[in-house]
Amino acid sequence: MGGEGKRPVLWVFFGLIASGKSTLARAWAAETGWKHYNSDVVRKQIAGIPPDASVEEAAGAGIYSPEFTRRTYDRLLALAEQDLAAGHTVILDASYSKREERDRARKLAARLGVGCIFLFCHCSDDEVERRLLARSLDPEAVSDGRMEIYLLQKKGFEAPDELDDRHLIRFDTEHPLEELLERFARISGEKLGD
Repeated sequence: MGGEGKRPVLWVFFGLIASGKSTLARAWAAETGWKHYNSDVVRKQIAGIPPDASVEEAAGAGIYSPEFTRRTYDRLLALAEQDLAAGHTVILDASYSKREERDRARKLAARLGVGCIFLFCHCSDDEVERRLLARSLDPEAVSDGRMEIYLLQKKGFEAPDELDDRHLIRFDTEHPLEELLERFARISGEKLGD
């Protein structure tokens, strides 16, 4: 499955807020030992804010401004490069809503001579709303996503049309986590020829 001892792979778990990407990425990293970097955690590390601190800023402002977001994505790539160069498979866990950011991840993988596969996580608007409500009640939640931010993000999301079937998995996350993990194990094995 692209683990240690084989050529490392850069996995990019991406999608809109509350699409299930972070839950899946965290669980899969725990199961495989792959390195995992979450944009919400990295963003708050850069800002010197505890990961579980809630930040009520308007979309596109403060630590969610385009400039700060670019710093976050730069840091994600730097962390990935360090681990990939050391032979470790890496999961980057972020929205990657813009083609430009996805292209930067692909270029990093190409420069390092490693595989690069994108896992596009998605679910229905009703499920997003349910998840965001549950998250708002969770004192340990890292993400500051809210429904108004989801709707704005959805409007500006650039579909991953630049990615072909060899490099893209479309993944409906509206199922129990155990089922998602089993499905991902099967699909990732097929993708990597395991």
